[in-house]
Amino acid sequence: MSANENLAGLSAAGVSVWIDDISRHRLESGNLKELIAGSSVTGVTSNPTIFATAISKGEGYDGQIADLAVRKVSVEEAARAITTYDIRWAADVLAPVFETTGGQDGRVSIEVDPRLAGDTKATIAEAKYLWWAVDRPNTLIKIPATEAGLPAITAAIAAGISVNVTLIFSLERYRGVMDAYMAGLEGAKAAGLDLSQIHSVASFFVSRVDSEIDKRLDAVGTDEAKALKGKAAVANARLAYQEYENAFASARWEALAQAGANPQRPLWASTSVKNPEYRDVLYVEELIAPGTVNTMPEGTIHDFADHGEVEADTIRPNYADAATVMLQLERVGIDYADVVRVLEDEGVEKFIVSWNQLLEQIESKLETSGAQK
Repeated sequence: MSANENLAGLSAAGVSVWIDDISRHRLESGNLKELIAGSSVTGVTSNPTIFATAISKGEGYDGQIADLAVRKVSVEEAARAITTYDIRWAADVLAPVFETTGGQDGRVSIEVDPRLAGDTKATIAEAKYLWWAVDRPNTLIKIPATEAGLPAITAAIAAGISVNVTLIFSLERYRGVMDAYMAGLEGAKAAGLDLSQIHSVASFFVSRVDSEIDKRLDAVGTDEAKALKGKAAVANARLAYQEYENAFASARWEALAQAGANPQRPLWASTSVKNPEYRDVLYVEELIAPGTVNTMPEGTIHDFADHGEVEADTIRPNYADAATVMLQLERVGIDYADVVRVLEDEGVEKFIVSWNQLLEQIESKLETSGAQK
């Protein structure tokens, strides 16, 4: 199977295509291998919602759960055994990509327990455990960019753990994330670790920004406000890339780069379009620039393969326009600081709900398997 022309063009423009989904069925069926071969997919991201959905469908996990029931493991232990199993498998499937890209791609992400998002020490401990449990160099441990998450990111990087920083919504918090990454690298360097082996991406969320701001623009109700619908998310992400360029052109970064450090690439997350009135590949076409990752649901990957259009760079020529959009939003009464606070709180809460659903599903299956035995 040859790589789709549109997706291959996206890769050639400097955007790594990762799929925002994992399941035992996807691995067993060979679908992930097919996506790597035919759709230019070079990475996988997961989250508690994805795992909860995967385990609720089909029988792919039943054999492992039956074995776990025989061993009488706790629900928490079972959850970690099941999720890390999938991550290891996906990491092995992506190992050739990892090798050919020098560790840049071929990455698989697994998230720390979202219930720990407000606890720095527990997040660090969980990140270390997951790194050990998966035991694959092409793993990324997902740590949320909450205030408590920032020092955990620094500690994990300093320990040599590669990190996917998730749930970034605001430019201010993104600056904090990049600072936390560099501080971690400085700690790793002081400890004598090989910086070239440490990788990180910063997952800047996109569609949820439009969903929240569009709702507020409708509430404002003026023509001026409504004309701004569907513009905030792309503008916010473009300004984030500008922050990335500034941070990784600094003297501080240059010193780390000379020591072998890898830049922390911006990753566009939440890129499926929620409003059917918008072009279904909006958050892919409008966020093309070198050194980025776009993690998409499989549906968005297929949509882009079918009718996506690739330009060499749709971010850097549009910094001024992006800044103008954000200024216009402020003028019509959109409180950016409140928007990003709400989105971060909701993001953490949604993942906690999904994690609890995952535990409930596993508990039910463990009980059923135990009764059958």
